[in-house]
Amino acid sequence: MATTPQLFEEPFDADEYIERLAWRTPGGGSKGGAEAFDPKRLLEEFENHIEELKQLDEKIQRRVEKLEHQCHREAKEFAHKVQDLQRSNQVAFQHFQELDEHISYVATKVCHLGDQLEGVNTPRQRAVEAQRLMTYFNEFLDGDLRSDVFNNPEKIKEAADIIQKLHLIAQELPFDRFADVKAKIASKYHDLERQLVQEFTAAQRRCEIGRMREVAAVLLHFKGYAHCVDVYIKQCQEGAYMRSDVFEDTALLCQRVNKQVGEVFQSPETVMAKLIQNIFENTLQAHVKEKLDETRRSDIEQYLKNLYDLYTRTTALAAKLTEFNLGSDKHTFLSKLIKNIFSTYLESYIEMEKDYLRTRSTMILQRYYDSKNHQKRPLGGGSIQELKERIRQRTNLPLGPSIDTHGETFLSQEVVVNLLQETRHAFERCNRLSDPSDLPKNAFSIFLLLVEHLCVDHIDYALEIGLSAIPSADAKNANLYFLDVVQQANTIFHLFDKQFNDHLMPLISSSPKLTECLHKKKEVIEQMEVKLDTGIDRTLNCMVGQMKHILATEQKKTDFRPEDENNVMIQCTACHFTRPVCVYVSRQVERVRKSMDGKNVDTVLTELGVRFHRLIHEHLQQYSYSSMGGMLAICDVAEYRKSAKDFRVPLVLQLFGTLHALCNLLVVAPDNLKQVCSGEQLTNLDRNLLHAFVQLRVDYRQARLGRHFS
Repeated sequence: MATTPQLFEEPFDADEYIERLAWRTPGGGSKGGAEAFDPKRLLEEFENHIEELKQLDEKIQRRVEKLEHQCHREAKEFAHKVQDLQRSNQVAFQHFQELDEHISYVATKVCHLGDQLEGVNTPRQRAVEAQRLMTYFNEFLDGDLRSDVFNNPEKIKEAADIIQKLHLIAQELPFDRFADVKAKIASKYHDLERQLVQEFTAAQRRCEIGRMREVAAVLLHFKGYAHCVDVYIKQCQEGAYMRSDVFEDTALLCQRVNKQVGEVFQSPETVMAKLIQNIFENTLQAHVKEKLDETRRSDIEQYLKNLYDLYTRTTALAAKLTEFNLGSDKHTFLSKLIKNIFSTYLESYIEMEKDYLRTRSTMILQRYYDSKNHQKRPLGGGSIQELKERIRQRTNLPLGPSIDTHGETFLSQEVVVNLLQETRHAFERCNRLSDPSDLPKNAFSIFLLLVEHLCVDHIDYALEIGLSAIPSADAKNANLYFLDVVQQANTIFHLFDKQFNDHLMPLISSSPKLTECLHKKKEVIEQMEVKLDTGIDRTLNCMVGQMKHILATEQKKTDFRPEDENNVMIQCTACHFTRPVCVYVSRQVERVRKSMDGKNVDTVLTELGVRFHRLIHEHLQQYSYSSMGGMLAICDVAEYRKSAKDFRVPLVLQLFGTLHALCNLLVVAPDNLKQVCSGEQLTNLDRNLLHAFVQLRVDYRQARLGRHFS
């Protein structure tokens, strides 16, 4: 196999190379191939091939040395060339610096020469301009304007420049000597000014922006420039207010004019500000005055709605106008314009708001009472009434006659919603129309009106009527509708509290008025809670009185001492009185659940359950019991215990469970009394209480049961 450098190109595998060399050698294969394996011949081939590789290595080494020598030589030549180029570049840089210095020197000379020429030319130009102006001045002095510039309409721009300068010069001349020429110049000045304004107006009508810009630039130096702007503003508004929505028309007008103003005038922000000021002081102010003055005395409700709507839409329009360039302090500028329009109305706003709210609330309440054919009772005052109220709250004595309201609560959610809605609108208007410094004070005054009409004139009045209508505890078949008053009052107060948090709090949260509002709210709540607690307490007394009446009417002294003990069926006496009591209790428990919410339900039911238990306990102690009568009593208490489960109050269940255990003392054998008294439910009770129950047994004295408690 011929040895060439190509055999060693990547990727090179030495093992594969040896295998290929052995395979090509006759007798050198691993299996011998056609010929037998000949190691000598293979060794000889390897030795020859090694010699060839050595020769190839020497040949390649010589070639590498030659290339390295050539590379070193070329590197030296390249280094010499780089050095030559660096020297040439340095020389060129020096030449460039010299040229730059020379150019700077020449430029300095040229500038100096230019300054000298300008110093000579400026006086010359001034002299030429003065001579030209003197020529035109002579024409005015002679009274004959011969120059073409004053007679050619196409040269009005040049004539305006000349007459403007002559007008300035004429003002410096003494009046006694040059009165006539000054008058002529002034006349020509005003005539040209009028022509320019007319030309500007005509160009505006033709929508020729370029011509408008040229004329405006000329008029900029005239006194009539402001008149030109006024004419432009007036003409812009022609036909702009064709619809009924003046605010939307104003926004569209300003948006359209803003782009044009920037193309015509050199100070567009001034013109735009003057346009907006003109619109606010004329169009908007007239619109506001028309809308408000026609309802201010005739319809105060509509007046307040219009004031709120107009002020809101005006401030919204001002917010849109802030996107235009109106100068450095456009927010203050727009605020002043709004204040100028509404200041007279805003000064008296809160008093009118309170008068309307007071009148409207009174009307809503009076309309409700009229629909009920109810003449509102004046609530008493003075020391005697206060003394009665304190005695009633502490003793629950029904001082004064009871009022029959035929189940009417004199509370109406519709009335409450109307009052809260009117107040909500008042809060919204107050937030928008009040000065930020007066906002908390105004909101607090509205809140006081809400408290006066909703809490005092409606809720508190209904509570007073409800308290007066609660019958005495010994009344028969009493209509205990005060729980309906409680239910409605609770619902109404939730609505009141929601409005307090949603609409009043954001207006006063960061002011000292917050403390006053919270204090007033707490005071109102506490006053209503006292009356609610008093009414609930007296209502519970009536419930217990009704239960007591049922028990006293139906129960007989001999019910628990039957004459024929053997023929009495072991059942409760509910056949004729226990069931009515249980039904009545269940109905009242359900009424309490419907009338109250939250923890109040458990609190009231606990109190009712305790009183119910006390009544049954005291009732059972009025009788004496035979053995069979004790069984009947146990059955009765079992029924009461079932009713107690409706309370879902652990304490009530525990009390009736204990009472049931006490009734066992009426039937247990005398020898087992001590064991029963030591039971789980009775062991913690007072021994006197246990003894009192045992004394109710008919056989107490006969069996000498008292010794078991000695």
